[in-house]
Amino acid sequence: MPVLTDGLRSPACFPIAIVICGPIFPEMPRPCSSLFVTFLWIAWVCQAQEESVNPGINAAYLRDDLIVTEWIERLENEGREIAANRAEIIRQAGITPGSTVADVGTGTGLFLPLLAEAAGSTGKVYAIDIVQKFLDHIEVQKARLGLDNVETVLCSERSIGLPADSIDVAFICAVYHHFEYPRDSLASIHRALRPGGRVVLIDFKRIPGESANWILNHMRAGQEVFEAEITAAGFTKSAEITGLLASNYFVIFTKSESRSGSPVMGL
Repeated sequence: MPVLTDGLRSPACFPIAIVICGPIFPEMPRPCSSLFVTFLWIAWVCQAQEESVNPGINAAYLRDDLIVTEWIERLENEGREIAANRAEIIRQAGITPGSTVADVGTGTGLFLPLLAEAAGSTGKVYAIDIVQKFLDHIEVQKARLGLDNVETVLCSERSIGLPADSIDVAFICAVYHHFEYPRDSLASIHRALRPGGRVVLIDFKRIPGESANWILNHMRAGQEVFEAEITAAGFTKSAEITGLLASNYFVIFTKSESRSGSPVMGL
């Protein structure tokens, strides 16, 4: 009798298995064999569907009564470390003219003017977010600031929503810890990046005994775990920028030729 991986033991898969084939025995009738193959395929889909690693982490952003100006005050405050150092962050990210950049979780667009300038008139910047109100605000800012190389993209919580081989850099600043489905999101980033493409990751340091309590409570994991997740998704750590930020780490990854994090079904 076949032995299946844990993904096939998902409660959501059992009703499907029962409806398709009922109890599975070695003497299964031939007509059922093709249905059993269908069962295996459906079970693989159940296995591949990632569950939320931090349910509700984005609840505040998805409220119908979200007020953009309040978030501008919070996210673009010069007292915020990444806001105060944003020009140097973009410089050290190494974005060259002609690059296509995805600002993943763009929020209120703090980095967009600098990203647009770095990419230049021959480049492009995708301002990506799950919050339509943020993107509406960015459309207004685009017109006001003349950011002709910026395009807004409403994404899902599982995918950045870009075509394969469409970007050179995925810029993820203070956003990765908001990935509710990191495996799915990273798979979409990996697909969207061209060969040799890079992920620029900046996020809070989470160090028990050192980090503020709100960071310890807000962040589901620290740098080591996040780096391991990204590496498993088919990226290689290529650089770490030190000395610029005190409360955040700044790491760059390069897209590997193959991914190691795909779900596998064992038979």
